[in-house]
Amino acid sequence: MIRAFRNLIERQLSKAQAEGQLQGLEGEGKPLPDRSGEAHVDAGLAAGLRIMAQAGAVPEEFGLKEQLAQARKDYAALTDPELRKAAMARISELEMRYNMARDARKSFFR
Repeated sequence: MIRAFRNLIERQLSKAQAEGQLQGLEGEGKPLPDRSGEAHVDAGLAAGLRIMAQAGAVPEEFGLKEQLAQARKDYAALTDPELRKAAMARISELEMRYNMARDARKSFFR
C-alpha cells in the first residue's frame, strides 16, 4: 500500500510539474528551511503549527509567555515593597494562565 501511495504522489507531482503548477512558488530555488527541531514532533502537528504561524495566528500561551517574561523583567527593576508585591501577584496570575493554556493545548493535541 505504501508503494502504491508513493507512486500516486510521484504521478501527481510529475503532472503538476508538466503543467507548470510548480513554477513561481514562494521560496523557489532556495534551500529548504532547517526544521531539525521538529524531528521529534508529530509531522501533522508541526505542519499545523507552521501554517498557523505563517497566517499570524499563534496559540494563546505564546502571548502569555511574552507577557510573563516582561512582568518578571519589570519586577526585577522595582524597589518599592508594595509595588513588588503587586508585581508578584501579576506574575503568579500570568504563570497560572500560561500553564492552563499550555496544558489545554497539550491535551487537545493528544
